[in-house]
Amino acid sequence: MKADYSFQRMARFVFAVLVITMFSCNSGGGPASPTDKLKGKLTISGAFALYPLTVKWAEEFHKIHPQVTLNVSAGGAGKGMADALSKMVDLGMYSKEVSQEEKARGAWWIAVAKDAVLPVMNAGCPFAQHLRTTGITRQKFFDIFISEKIKSWGQLLGTGSGEELQVFTRSDACGAADMWAKFLNDKKQEDLQGIGVNGDPGVADAVRKTIYGIGYNNLNFIFDMQSRKPYQGLAVIPIDLNANGKIDKEENFYNNLDEVINAINTGLYPSPPARQLYFVSAGKPSGKLVNAFLEWVLTDGQKYVGEAGYVLLKQDVIRQEMNKLH
Repeated sequence: MKADYSFQRMARFVFAVLVITMFSCNSGGGPASPTDKLKGKLTISGAFALYPLTVKWAEEFHKIHPQVTLNVSAGGAGKGMADALSKMVDLGMYSKEVSQEEKARGAWWIAVAKDAVLPVMNAGCPFAQHLRTTGITRQKFFDIFISEKIKSWGQLLGTGSGEELQVFTRSDACGAADMWAKFLNDKKQEDLQGIGVNGDPGVADAVRKTIYGIGYNNLNFIFDMQSRKPYQGLAVIPIDLNANGKIDKEENFYNNLDEVINAINTGLYPSPPARQLYFVSAGKPSGKLVNAFLEWVLTDGQKYVGEAGYVLLKQDVIRQEMNKLH
């Protein structure tokens, strides 16, 4: 029940309209230097994928700079880009590649971490154990989410079972849907079929409540950060990457979060649906506060990436992103 409680707590937390991360400097980060002159307010909105890590960064940055207030809210990658370009926020959280159209509108971006989108099913599904050994191929996922040629569990498994597949997708413009569709033969979010649900917590909750349900989620909405295991009621659907009808040893890396992170880091889990995560803004940031925060994120802030359930950027990528600030 502990994992279930923490999932529900996360869902309620994320769906708050605005989360104001104001924390005491005595909560573990040590006092700020008496000469610290950094103060002001930073506003950040956008992708659910980057939200938990950004909240962690906001907490730790505030401990160092107690006169800085960071307001962080989640609402999807599309909202993050729109808010950033309209200058409603200082930074948008973005979980897909910046498009040419967005670049033409003045979008500036910086990579800060990596994660991935994984397919999920209800852990209590009577076919769950079968899928743990056979997985689902990319083509079959295409036939479930895009062409809708596969509509029942019997069609999927090659049995006589007539139970209907309950397919959930995202209704909000988001990076998770974009990355999942891109994995399915380079399609787009609007090509995905299924019952539209708002937000990462919404999809995860819908699958947990639907015995024959499947969907897709970002890592942080599948795995509990303390136990590193999937939240109660959720299970990852292994991808049969070589399409040989079984999950081979090198494809079996879904038992816990650390196995998945290692698979993403080594390239065993494909990209997409693995991807870089970004902060975006309307043009290159010029303010002292936002630049100080971004530089901290790419240096000292990187030590929180792994514990928060994300994948560290390679050092050459960090150097490249740091150069964008100077």
